[in-house]
Amino acid sequence: MDGDTLCSIGELAARTGLTIKAIRFYSDRGIVPPTDRSPAGHRRYGPDAVARLHLVRTLRDLGIDLPTIRRVLDRDATLTEVAAAHAEALAVQIRVLRLRHAVALAVARRGSTPEETDLMHRLARLTEDERRRLIDDFLDAAFGELDADLTGIRRTMTPELPDDPEPEQVEAWVQLAELSADPTFRAALRRIAEQLIADRTAATAPGPDTALHRDTAPRPDTAPRPEAGPHRGTATRPDTALHRDTAPRPDTAPRPEAGPHRGTATRRGTVPRPDAVAIVRDQVAPALAAGVDPASSGAGPYLAAITARYAATLRHPDDAALRRRLLTLLETANDPRRQTYSRLLAVVNGWPPPDDPTPALTWCVRALRTRTPG
Repeated sequence: MDGDTLCSIGELAARTGLTIKAIRFYSDRGIVPPTDRSPAGHRRYGPDAVARLHLVRTLRDLGIDLPTIRRVLDRDATLTEVAAAHAEALAVQIRVLRLRHAVALAVARRGSTPEETDLMHRLARLTEDERRRLIDDFLDAAFGELDADLTGIRRTMTPELPDDPEPEQVEAWVQLAELSADPTFRAALRRIAEQLIADRTAATAPGPDTALHRDTAPRPDTAPRPEAGPHRGTATRPDTALHRDTAPRPDTAPRPEAGPHRGTATRRGTVPRPDAVAIVRDQVAPALAAGVDPASSGAGPYLAAITARYAATLRHPDDAALRRRLLTLLETANDPRRQTYSRLLAVVNGWPPPDDPTPALTWCVRALRTRTPG
């Protein structure tokens, strides 16, 4: 096609690789109108028809609709504007397809029932705002209206499902959503929070500055001091007995500033005190490593170190009442659902797997039950 030479629809089809039917379709919709007609009434196309058809085919391959293509060809919209808008729309479609792919793989891996598949699909399709509301409702039930600033705890217990999750993240999110809806689990977390807040209130109450009340306690002479775990001291990981599975040792880890979800704050000039679960994790690790039976006499020095340190934290005598208080707290904290939540949360948020506090808590609960009357 040279200069002002017009061509037939058949010649245009040969030059563009499109069918005559397709060109006639675009022509009828005014996207590539004919320049003229032959005496016999056949369509004749000008030299710009080839370029327009190449652009039409490219834009259609990208999934852009015909009305938008016509706006581009008529210069009612620039190609840059249309491409940017279409790229954004494609990004949304890609995220949806990735999510569907992840759900399908998770269903295949779990061998889910039709009911489970429907639930997984509905939960996975929730928007970010809907997921946030679901978790906020759970956290409100667990921590709402407690007399403490638990902003940090809520933040580190909030799952953030990525836009393009892996199948295991979708599966973990669904399990986590189901668990967070369990009213008995919500109540259990609230009891832990109430007990910890009570402990921290007692720890910050005015009292004499004696060795009993400082964050020091005797340790078994033979007990090796375990190294800090890989997640200790990090700001993005959970950092409370409600969901923390590692705790910094006061003599090996950096001493953090006191805060609403750190160790219990003491008076100015002293270090933050760890909570009961952190104390147990710290002191029981050597006993577990040595294979000490919690009911044996060999467990006595380890348990004495735990209760002495807990007593120092609360500024309370190390007596039967304190041990019963500690036993109640540890029994509540040793709920396997709490560890399940931590594990699922780590998967959804892409964190390293958390350590499991269950062995240490179970050991201490058994040791206390053996030695605590009433």
